[in-house]
Amino acid sequence: MSRVLEPDPGVYKTLLESTKAIPWQIDWKTLEFSYIGPQIEELLGWEPTSWVSVQDWAARMHEEDREQVVNFCVSQSQAGVDHEADYRALTKDGRYVWIRDVVHVVRNEQGEVESLIGFMFDISERKQTEQKLIELQKELEQLSFKDGLTGVANRRMFDSVMEMEWLNAKRTRQPLSLIMVDIDYFKQYNDYYGHLQGDDCLKRVSQALSDSASRARDFVARFGGEEFVLVLPESNAEAAAAVAERCRKAIFKLQIPHEKSDISQLLSISLGVGTVIPGQHDQLLDFINTVDQRLYLAKQNGRNCIMSQDA
Repeated sequence: MSRVLEPDPGVYKTLLESTKAIPWQIDWKTLEFSYIGPQIEELLGWEPTSWVSVQDWAARMHEEDREQVVNFCVSQSQAGVDHEADYRALTKDGRYVWIRDVVHVVRNEQGEVESLIGFMFDISERKQTEQKLIELQKELEQLSFKDGLTGVANRRMFDSVMEMEWLNAKRTRQPLSLIMVDIDYFKQYNDYYGHLQGDDCLKRVSQALSDSASRARDFVARFGGEEFVLVLPESNAEAAAAVAERCRKAIFKLQIPHEKSDISQLLSISLGVGTVIPGQHDQLLDFINTVDQRLYLAKQNGRNCIMSQDA
């Protein structure tokens, strides 16, 4: 009959101390470390003998993580539940390393918590990767709402903002104004000067419009092609007309030559303006269509002008 050989306890110790994971054990009654692997000194700089109790563990944790992690680990341990926690551990030279603590709760025959054993893992690289992914996701989200050429918001963002401001205006009974802008004879400009200069023209126009709508909640977006929109919350008709005229003059001040324009030797814009205090039965799309129709009338009326009411 064969006999199963039990490894010497020293073999277990050697195996534990040869891994990158840092083993440890805490006596539950005293809350003192009965063991911590020597790898802790290589990772954090603290000698194993300096890890006396859970107070040392808590004190060497980032203050932003400490309360939440300690409370969570204590409550899980009291309940006898295995658990894990991520936190930033302080190194002896003042840096922080991301740690994942994986904890197993050991009970005695009576079912009482006797000790905690676990492993500390260095997850700094993983956290750095996660942070890069989060930053990339934020960047992608921003790009999804930004016009790639001009840098102002795109149509998708306009739809979201306009809907939000519409609902807010309906709730507060405050006026909401919308300006729609079209660059006069932009196709002819593009055809004559080329797409690169056309792109530069769009960038300069978008910047001038942004500068003309300067309040915190004023919003500028590229609606598509050579069309732009300005959303002006809590702006009455008079204020909106003033912003529209400021936009028209700002484009004129750019002094962009446009030899193929039928109305001017310089680049110009046409604008449609609308203001509403939305009532219960008013529809957002109807309001946008009304302003769009006024822009069309401005173009029919000779361009380089503002149409703020139906002709």
